[in-house]
Amino acid sequence: MRWAGISVRLLPLVCAAAVLAACGSDEPAKPHRWSPNATPRNEDWHSPSSSIMKYDTNHDGTLTRAELEAGLKAEFDSYDTDHKGCLSSAQVTAINEARVKADAAAASPLIDWKNQGCVDLEEFSATARSLFEQLDADGDGKLTPQELHPKRRQQHGAPPPVIDEMGSGGY
Repeated sequence: MRWAGISVRLLPLVCAAAVLAACGSDEPAKPHRWSPNATPRNEDWHSPSSSIMKYDTNHDGTLTRAELEAGLKAEFDSYDTDHKGCLSSAQVTAINEARVKADAAAASPLIDWKNQGCVDLEEFSATARSLFEQLDADGDGKLTPQELHPKRRQQHGAPPPVIDEMGSGGY
């Protein structure tokens, strides 16, 4: 009887040890701190302006609205293989997967904002057009190197942006 009482008391400990052993892993623990000997992370960051500079067809460093529109139309047409003027759900999924693979967190996915069952040229172009408008500080319809890289301008002695009464920056 005495052994039965001891084994009943040890049974929970044996079960707990078995559960903990099962939770173990053969994989080495991931380092939580930076180490000079660790494999470096992928730091290949793509700036938003670099995403639209692919449309600078004459490679002069300045992107005009006409170059942007022509590039967006050509890119859309290359994906619109069935020539319906609208990208199917399967086409959108493939494009989004390619964008994420190329740009990771900086990728801008295509979304059917109009709920029409496909993505048209307007929806396809929305992000690039919006970015162009934001970067075109003087509203002249072209992005100069200074507008594309405002931080570089500030680092080279240009005056800081003017803050208006509402607290937003502007030039």
